[in-house]
Amino acid sequence: MSSSSSSSACPFCQQILPISELEWHANNHLVEEEFQRDLELAHQIAIDPTSPHRIPDSETKDASYSRRFCEGSSGSRVSAKTSDHGAEHIHEQISCLFLLQLRSPFHKVEGGLMALLRRCLELESRDTVSIITDHVDHFQSRDSEDSGWGCGWRNIQMLSSHLLVQRPEAREVIFGGSDFVPDIPSLQRWLEIAWERNFDIEGSNDFRNEVYGSTKWIGTTECATLFRSFGLRARVVDFGNKEIESLVSVDGANPRDKIVGRNRGKKKKGRVFGPMDKFLTNSQFSQVNSIGHERSEYVDTHNVDVSQASTHKNNGTINDPTKTKCTPRNIRGHQVLMEWVWYYFSDNRFNQSDKLQPVIVSEKTPLYFQHAGHSRTIVGIQVRQQQGMPKQYTLLILDPGHRTEALERSLRERVGWQKLIKRGVHTLKKPQYQLCYIDPGIANTEEMEQLKTMDSVFFES
Repeated sequence: MSSSSSSSACPFCQQILPISELEWHANNHLVEEEFQRDLELAHQIAIDPTSPHRIPDSETKDASYSRRFCEGSSGSRVSAKTSDHGAEHIHEQISCLFLLQLRSPFHKVEGGLMALLRRCLELESRDTVSIITDHVDHFQSRDSEDSGWGCGWRNIQMLSSHLLVQRPEAREVIFGGSDFVPDIPSLQRWLEIAWERNFDIEGSNDFRNEVYGSTKWIGTTECATLFRSFGLRARVVDFGNKEIESLVSVDGANPRDKIVGRNRGKKKKGRVFGPMDKFLTNSQFSQVNSIGHERSEYVDTHNVDVSQASTHKNNGTINDPTKTKCTPRNIRGHQVLMEWVWYYFSDNRFNQSDKLQPVIVSEKTPLYFQHAGHSRTIVGIQVRQQQGMPKQYTLLILDPGHRTEALERSLRERVGWQKLIKRGVHTLKKPQYQLCYIDPGIANTEEMEQLKTMDSVFFES
């Protein structure tokens, strides 16, 4: 079949697209026009004193939310003369998006997917201990919507489903306090608003400040940016090896300095490792399109204790999953990632002498788990300890590429679920991985300004 017969021009913009993407692309033109009309109508209603008010509860929540998160939003991109106008514009965008965003459809598992997983894990060998997060809804990629590019958005939806149920303080602020997980176009709008409010300026420039209606891949940085814009303390951790140092480094700090603290406000000379979202724009390492981030922390885990790696502390309120008591040892490969995940979910609450239950439910959020070409959600970890043998860790993962009904059926029937959910260290074959987690609490005004600059902790593995 010739290339001309497998592609066609969009009737709206004349862009040549594969036939499989043409309908989705054309529909987005219509959605864009409809959104703009709704935006103008909502604005007219808001400024017209003779118009009936919106539902009081929604109006009050919307107004208080947008006022709070527009404070300090106008930064370096606008002058002092236009700062008030910029804040007002963002206020209008938030108000309209709060009213117009749509709930994302998903297959709701009766009793909860994590409850089914817990029962399956409890029936396994007594040599294992599993720690899992609490409630998570699975959001799958759909052929008619986001197949091949939407995994990042689906993982954001999974994290959001957890936050809405398990974190009351987060439920009040994310997505305007809407109490539901928005669909991908709505999430794209929220990310654009975050960029307009100067969260991750350099990252937004790589997208030319636009992502709505596109099939652009996103990564951990965009996940962290979105949640940070709501005041959540989203943190990024990188894992990689020395062989890809020249490929993943960008202007910033020298990783040889083994920096543990961040010298805020000063851009260091040399290189910085990660974040690794640059791999998303190209599958060829030799053609990496780097996303610049000014600060990062580097930890050489071959020479220092894992517990010496730390994330930045904001007012002493941040929990550090890597500050655990462990003896120095020579850690090779992605075993360091496995151990980090164990320390994260266990939260340093368990000693080796403790007699643990086979399954423990952690208060930690799921982890956004990124590598080149795909992302998934880590919902827990299992460790097997046999006498005289080293610990064997297994990640417990929800993949947006799997069908929710298939996951549910395998867990209910207790057949084949391991193949869908379990991933051992031998399956981690990519040169670099990246995680995003969310610490408890809501950032204050000073913290919000700090969160606008993306940063990460790097572990050599």
